[in-house]
Amino acid sequence: MDLFEYQAEQSMQSAKPLAERMRPRNLSEFVGQQHLVGEGRLIRRAIEDDRIFSMILWGPPGCGKTTLARMVARETRSHFAHFSAVLSGVRDIRAVIETARNQLKINRKRTILFVDEIHRFNKSQQDAFLHHVESGLITLIGATTENPSFEVIAPLLSRCRVVTLNRLEDDDIHAIIAGAIADSERGLGSAHISLATDAGDFLVRIADGDARVALNNLEIAAAYSTPEKADGAAPLQVVVTLEKVESALEQKALLYDKSGEEHYNLISALHKSLRGSDPDASLYWLARMLAAGEDPLYIARRMVRFASEDVGNADPRALEVALNAMEAFRFVGAPEGELALAQAAVYLATAPKSNSLYTAYGRVRAEIQQTGALPVPLHIRNAPTGLMKKLGYGRGYRYAHNYADAVASQQYLPDKLKGRTYYQPVERGYEKTIKERLEYWRRLTQTRKEKEPKR
Repeated sequence: MDLFEYQAEQSMQSAKPLAERMRPRNLSEFVGQQHLVGEGRLIRRAIEDDRIFSMILWGPPGCGKTTLARMVARETRSHFAHFSAVLSGVRDIRAVIETARNQLKINRKRTILFVDEIHRFNKSQQDAFLHHVESGLITLIGATTENPSFEVIAPLLSRCRVVTLNRLEDDDIHAIIAGAIADSERGLGSAHISLATDAGDFLVRIADGDARVALNNLEIAAAYSTPEKADGAAPLQVVVTLEKVESALEQKALLYDKSGEEHYNLISALHKSLRGSDPDASLYWLARMLAAGEDPLYIARRMVRFASEDVGNADPRALEVALNAMEAFRFVGAPEGELALAQAAVYLATAPKSNSLYTAYGRVRAEIQQTGALPVPLHIRNAPTGLMKKLGYGRGYRYAHNYADAVASQQYLPDKLKGRTYYQPVERGYEKTIKERLEYWRRLTQTRKEKEPKR
């Protein structure tokens, strides 16, 4: 490369976004996903042994899927082809296959084909890979943010290993930002950036586990900040404060600390608004938590808990709605998936309430703590052996389906707890039906007991 070519290359490099410039070049620079790239782990071993297999990299945006694929290309002795499913079609696939044949024939090189956003390929486009993956002509690496079970055809999925990448942790994003600030070759090191702690925390929070978002926002904030003298330092420093980050990104840092008091204040406000049957307040606190960077799946888990604790069997569908909202968010992601959480919040707020299940379970746990491991009554024990039958296991058991209404008059609790009642349904929602049913069964069994001959 001559001087002019070198200058042109450097100019092109500096024109790239910070996120692209800071893309890790080897495993030592890669941050996060230690379950895959840690010492002795699957992807590290595959790269180090140059034994790459066809795989589907599945994970949220900005977690390292494309970076990992490029690293595979750089670290192995294979020809690498890369195209996006958004821009490419079957004709492009045919061209890659032909190149792969030539590479194998002339250079004795395998071809690794990386397909970004593979879920955007339709069935016929995905079918075009099948034979060549199976024959070993190409090693396919697909990347997707969508669940491969739904978005990748079954024959192709069976020929690839699904490799799951996790959302990057806050510590990972902090490390990536720090690396970009310190790197003088590809990052912002020559600009002498000084990032305030609260500004860094805010960048991490709004990145929501996405390294690309974090670096793009850092670059914008640094460009918005002006160099200044800092404590008599010789070079001018670019001091990036929280106020400057907020101004640059036009986003306010709400008062929130995911591990501090405000975290518990807001989740308490949401829980009590749901319990108080106020859909408006429930939506407000939900939106406040999401806007402040709370993990949406944490909120979803709390709503699942609420569905059993505060709605219970007054509306059995509440648990189903909460679980479906959590799964919908996992499937769709932010921000679209937030609407599913909002739908669940309104449903839970407007559902009939009962804590009978919660209190009944509490009573049972307290009873067990007090009475210990009481023996199971003989007549409801299992009797798989002759000896057990001789000892009376299962003797006198009444098969419920042999009785009217499938209700048999017999004792199920240990003798010491005979007659105990823990679950007391309320007169609201479906629990009213449950209460009426239990009262009918109790009357029915009592009548049968009275008619039975005395022993």
